[in-house]
Amino acid sequence: MSLNAEEFQKLKEIVFKEKKICKEITALGEYMKHADVAEQRIIDSQIALLQQSLKKTNEEIPSILERINLLRVPGSSGFNAKESLDTIKQDFTETAKRMEEKAALEKNLVNLEESNPNTEKKGYALKELRPVGLEKLTIKRIKKKEKKVEEKKEQKASLYVKTANKMFGKLSEKMISEKTFMTMERDLVKANLQFTARGYISTIFLSTLIAVGVGFLIALFFFFFSITAELPLLIKATGDIASKMLRSILIIVLAPALTFVFMYTYPSLERSATETRIDEELPFATIHMSAISGSMIDPSKIFSIMVITHEYPYLEKEFNKLMNEINLYGYDLVSALRNSSYNSPSKKLSELFNGLATTINSGGNLPDFFDKRSQTLLFENRLEQEKKTKSAETFMDMYISLVIAAPMILMILLMMMKISGLGISMSTKMITIVMVSAVTIINIIFLGFLHLKR
Repeated sequence: MSLNAEEFQKLKEIVFKEKKICKEITALGEYMKHADVAEQRIIDSQIALLQQSLKKTNEEIPSILERINLLRVPGSSGFNAKESLDTIKQDFTETAKRMEEKAALEKNLVNLEESNPNTEKKGYALKELRPVGLEKLTIKRIKKKEKKVEEKKEQKASLYVKTANKMFGKLSEKMISEKTFMTMERDLVKANLQFTARGYISTIFLSTLIAVGVGFLIALFFFFFSITAELPLLIKATGDIASKMLRSILIIVLAPALTFVFMYTYPSLERSATETRIDEELPFATIHMSAISGSMIDPSKIFSIMVITHEYPYLEKEFNKLMNEINLYGYDLVSALRNSSYNSPSKKLSELFNGLATTINSGGNLPDFFDKRSQTLLFENRLEQEKKTKSAETFMDMYISLVIAAPMILMILLMMMKISGLGISMSTKMITIVMVSAVTIINIIFLGFLHLKR
């Protein structure tokens, strides 16, 4: 690279840096108009540092301009000044010539239309419209500046939720006004589920109603039929009517009750799972925020940058909620942090938001705050990983004992009792079916438990 090209590159970098600093100063000045006294002190210190940086950067420009030869094109080490001027002059000449040709063509076309209105309009040929010289450079520069805009589609309620709202909407509103489901409403907000309180409560009632019908059908089935461990598996139900009625009533009661309990506790389970995921991402995200805050950027911009990276999917939802508090509802940063800490599913994230709000109010050092908090979170994360490793070892021992060793021993005992005739009436095939079914059920239970633990 020639000396001229290097100097032009340095000048370009300095101008870009100054432009960025000016934008930050302007943004801080706009934010100061709506900030309180404590925030104004912090913003004043940030603006002073940015002005010093701008002044220091601006002092480098005169020395660079003295070393630049304007008669030499950047990057053209093999051209002399005369050849460079000739090239530039030729580009301008070609551009001017093409513009004159297009103007002449437009004038002739207008004259032709005026003389003969019935004549069909003739467009330009592709060759005539092809850009040359400076036109080509301008088009290239415009194409580089084009940015892709992300579009998010609006999610509409499903038909099931709409039906539930129509049937139980008024009852749900009454329950909400009476604060009957207050705990579940808080879990619903913290879990980031795509439901309103009214919609979810209505869905609970509709699901419970459907469970009553399903339970009635199951009870009716078992009133007339029974399932046995021997072939044929389905036989006519035996016993007195009282026991059949009791069993049927139990099924009719249990089916909706279990459905209601599961639907009621699901938001809390989802909140716990979200909390675990956030706690896993938080130590590394805090290190990232510490690095960003070291550039003396506006604190609210830190969360915007974290959202743009898309590296922390669960924290991204919480940061989006925080930015909505500022951009849509008009809260200042400290108030938005307080509100987000109240609605956060993670206790550690809530403590981070509260600590950040206190640091901003007191005029503390944000990079130091993020650095110390990241060290604490990394240490806690390391301890948590060690606990999970020990728990995994315990579950592995339990799994081997219950799913591998116990079924084998039990199957051998049943076979020995069958051969010796000690009262086991099941066939060998039936014993195999029972053992395989038991192992399958135990595996499903283990998978569900591990999923809840995650």
